[in-house]
Amino acid sequence: MNLFAEFQTRIALILSGFIAAERLPADLDLSRFVVEPPRDPSHGDLATNAAMVYAKEAKPGFANPRQLATEISWALAQDADVAEAEVAGPGFINIRLKPEVFGRVLREALLNGPDFGKPANPSGEAINVEYVSANPTGPMHVGHGRGAVFGDALAGLLAFAGKKVAREYYINDAGAQVDVLARSAFMRYREALGENIGEIPEGLYPGDYLKPVGASLAATHGKALLDKPEAEWLPLVRKFAIDAMMDMIREDLAALNIKHEVFFSERSLTVKQNGVDAVRAVINDLEARGIIYQGRLPPPKGQLPEDWEDREQTLFRSTDFGDDIDRPLIKSDGGYTYFASDIAYHKSKIDRGFLAMIDVWGADHGGYVKRMQAAVKAVSGGRASLDVKLCQLVKLMRDGEPVKMSKRSGDFVTLREVVDEVGVDAVRFMMLFRKNDATLEFDLTKVIEQSKDNPVFYVQYAHARGRSVVKQALKAFPNISVLPSALAEADLSLLTDESEQSLVKLIAQYPRQIEAAAAAHEPHRIAFFIHELASAFHSHWNRGKDQPQLRFVNEEKRDLSCARLALVVSLTLVLASGLALLGVSAPDEMR
Repeated sequence: MNLFAEFQTRIALILSGFIAAERLPADLDLSRFVVEPPRDPSHGDLATNAAMVYAKEAKPGFANPRQLATEISWALAQDADVAEAEVAGPGFINIRLKPEVFGRVLREALLNGPDFGKPANPSGEAINVEYVSANPTGPMHVGHGRGAVFGDALAGLLAFAGKKVAREYYINDAGAQVDVLARSAFMRYREALGENIGEIPEGLYPGDYLKPVGASLAATHGKALLDKPEAEWLPLVRKFAIDAMMDMIREDLAALNIKHEVFFSERSLTVKQNGVDAVRAVINDLEARGIIYQGRLPPPKGQLPEDWEDREQTLFRSTDFGDDIDRPLIKSDGGYTYFASDIAYHKSKIDRGFLAMIDVWGADHGGYVKRMQAAVKAVSGGRASLDVKLCQLVKLMRDGEPVKMSKRSGDFVTLREVVDEVGVDAVRFMMLFRKNDATLEFDLTKVIEQSKDNPVFYVQYAHARGRSVVKQALKAFPNISVLPSALAEADLSLLTDESEQSLVKLIAQYPRQIEAAAAAHEPHRIAFFIHELASAFHSHWNRGKDQPQLRFVNEEKRDLSCARLALVVSLTLVLASGLALLGVSAPDEMR
């Protein structure tokens, strides 16, 4: 039950009446206004800007926004669920609902349980969410972890909101970096056979994580590779090393409870399959449509880079689709640019039925966004959309000091090391307790503190407190049923304390939070919301310490205790639902 969506519909019906009376234009877009919580809760339960949005388009009869707002508010006052509707300021409308409306919300939360907050009529839209996609050249670092957690939580949120989601990982296994990986692994192979390889040469990967790969190569091939020229052993070692790195990455992701459904190989685009080179096919198609041409690019502003070439190139007309400059598709050596391969990759998503795509990238790829969105628009004829979510850096700290680098990786702290130290719940929650495009400081000490200053503990503790109330109620009333379906029958009109009503109204916001977070592709909104809900619950709990009449269980007032138990169980269901969307556990007790 999304109260905000319901009243959006009711207000749209009122506006439709004005359209029928020819007081508003017939072609009015009735999706442009919003219904949201007022900034000041004392002003009411809902607020809308409908009169402000449509007054300029009104025909004679609505002289200004306040007049339109007055008539909308009068119509709303006739609604059986509305206690009061009043005009504020230049034309905003504040709506106060009758208490029984929120009782219905609590009952729905109790009866729907984990499904509370799901849309009544899900669209079933197919969405491809591609995230992580770290180069398969080593273990994942903490920065990869942020994108992994963000992408996984976003995919889960969209699925909860009624979308058909595919979780995808793009394996960058066709670039020069995988040849460097193969040469690095070959050195570890020689080392495993007893050779003293000395220091790892600059330009190769120095981490100890490649030692097991070298040992596996030695166990599999013995000394057979030593006498082969690089042209023969490189493809073999490259595939072996990539497979080993992807196994490691899958294990790192599994430690965060992340599992992709699709692993798509970049190499599959360029290695001819059934005689087809997918990248060349896309280039040919764009060329046939006049979207590719032979030309020269202007030099970049400022100092020219050393590799700048003033030459005629095969260029994609990306400026026709919103980019700042046209982009090359063929390198000077005849090979494809990364951009050309990425166009073919996103074309494959479209061919698989995904017209809505979300890519989760690191912040250092920000300059790549416009060209990729232009490419998607071009290859789809404008039918497909691409939303790119950039994840900013993670600053790893310990007691406020930067954490030193890891020996295992060679130059960074691995994600697995962090998960093993602080646990999956702390990693996932804290990665989502900042907006994805804001830099995150992750302090290994603070995220495991049991205090209100630790957000993940604070929310989990609220859930555990709620479950402790249930245990307390069972002791006070041994024959009481704490099943949600039984509690839905409680007399919820007994919840008259202002703090109790505030908790009920927060619970009523959860479906709207789901809808808004899914529409904006921002799972951090759920983390913020359940933290706010937990904070309100803890505050009410603390009031009960000084005012016994506010405690949830009163042995002398069974009906009131049942009503308050219904509130607490509803609240814990919402906390558990929100935590589950973030991939975080909801413990019944804290140890």
